[in-house]
Amino acid sequence: MPTPRPDPADPPRLIVMGVSGVGKTAVARALAERLGIPFFDADDFHPPANVAKMAAGEPLDDDDRWPWLARLNALLREPRGCVLACSALRRSYRDALVKDLSGGCFVFLAADFDVITARMASRTDHYMPLSLLRSQFDTLEPPATGEGVLTIDATQPLEAVVDDAMRGLGK
Repeated sequence: MPTPRPDPADPPRLIVMGVSGVGKTAVARALAERLGIPFFDADDFHPPANVAKMAAGEPLDDDDRWPWLARLNALLREPRGCVLACSALRRSYRDALVKDLSGGCFVFLAADFDVITARMASRTDHYMPLSLLRSQFDTLEPPATGEGVLTIDATQPLEAVVDDAMRGLGK
């Protein structure tokens, strides 16, 4: 099944997804800039308890995630459109993000564990510790072919990733 393209009548609502350290924020910011719509990072919408849990090296569970996903769904419903950087690791999370929403489209940034480990080991500006990366990969349900998610090789330079996403979205 081809990747569904956002309806031109609806403002774009893009969710750039993948594990921590894959480049969601950088790619989503660049896409938002090119499209002229707001960028949001889902991490900014976690309640303090979730941030503290992750900073302590504890993975979130579904009870932690459902209220956060509901807040993000409300954000995506706003009429202006946006690009959201969000892990969206499981299909049920992706479904919750776009529940009752027309025009949501996912861009999955794919890279293997070793690549992401090297990236995360070199960054110092994020509360997510490297020790939680394995749990991210264990939780990840890569999008199925029928899900209609655009998959991009995230090992490329940023500009190439963004160009591939724009092409895949028909922009």
